[in-house]
Amino acid sequence: MPAPDLRYLPWPAVAADLDAPARLRHLVAGALRTDRPLAAWREPGAGHPRLVVARSLEATYTGLPPALDAEAPAGFAFFPFRDSDHNPALFLPADVRYDLAHPEAVAVAATAARELVPLLTAWLALPPVAELAWHHSPQPAPTAATEAEYSALVSAGVAAIGARAVMKVVSSRAARRPLPAGFDPLRAFAKLCDKYPRAFVSLVSVPGVGTWLGASPEVLAEVTAGGQFHTMALAGTQPLAPDVPPQYAIWRQKEIEEQALVARYIVNCFKQLRLREYHETGPRTVVAGQLLHLRTDFEVDLKNVPSPASLGTDMLRLLHPTSAVGGMPKAAAMAFLQQHEGYDRAYYSGFLGPVNVAAPGISGLYVNLRCLQVRADEAVLYAGTGLTEDSDPTREWQETEMKLQTVAAVLN
Repeated sequence: MPAPDLRYLPWPAVAADLDAPARLRHLVAGALRTDRPLAAWREPGAGHPRLVVARSLEATYTGLPPALDAEAPAGFAFFPFRDSDHNPALFLPADVRYDLAHPEAVAVAATAARELVPLLTAWLALPPVAELAWHHSPQPAPTAATEAEYSALVSAGVAAIGARAVMKVVSSRAARRPLPAGFDPLRAFAKLCDKYPRAFVSLVSVPGVGTWLGASPEVLAEVTAGGQFHTMALAGTQPLAPDVPPQYAIWRQKEIEEQALVARYIVNCFKQLRLREYHETGPRTVVAGQLLHLRTDFEVDLKNVPSPASLGTDMLRLLHPTSAVGGMPKAAAMAFLQQHEGYDRAYYSGFLGPVNVAAPGISGLYVNLRCLQVRADEAVLYAGTGLTEDSDPTREWQETEMKLQTVAAVLN
């Protein structure tokens, strides 16, 4: 039964014979032509992607985390590592929605129908286009660190840990790659969906902010239809060995310690909220593309929480940025990165995902890892590694190289 707050538009004759992916492209083309923010995503294990388009950049919320409860507005969150004027925290309202599992119509939010229905009818009636004009960031591209520069950053982090200035710090770097001829972010998005069925695959394009593409393995905060809150501690990395089942992976003390610190950080967040009833599973070895990680899952039954409506939002504020992308203690690790990392992460290691789009009370926010920023003639890729006292600069560089390959596959 259609949702009462949505109006459904059938496809016009010009698009009636298009298949669902071509209709998605047709909608994206209309949004880009009219400078509207958009986000497309495919959740882990889902068979089809979804799309939301905000009616205008001015309608996009900024500055506050989305509320993870059934009363919050429906939309897509896109938050940076650090909020700033040139990397604003964004929440794109789901004014236009398209679900490839139900391709027969486009949904428009009732609150935006008066403004959008005539415009959307005009978009859909236009002939399909071959090339799309994606948004690009006006900010300078970040400097790409050399191996020597990244090794120096790792050494500085290890020294800070040894001096007890921080317990853990997560160093990162950017890499710049030329875009292949005819590179199309929407086709790259489809390729990532096929290649990484267990990842959260996303494509976000916002005027004045730019276009980002990624395949993240890490849940930050999730609220399910059954009323469960879920988060995870994901740390430790090694390559997936051919013909070796993941459960037989052998982990070094360094990775075990790194993962334990992230799990402890989440437990401390629960303690700050005086939350004692939670279920912890792991750590266990999981596959993410061609990599293995250690993962511990945490689940809370919201029916057993005194204030279930606020738990997800409160945890989100405590978790971001997690110790898996920043370090701990949080303030000291963030200060170290500000001083030593040498570039602006922008939306890398921030978070993103849908809130109340599938249905009220269902949200899924993911850490923006394994991602790239699409610029006019190049892609900027990002990767990081968690440092402990036992970190070796050469190994950490090699780990970032492995992580870069996840999303770099679409540049081949």
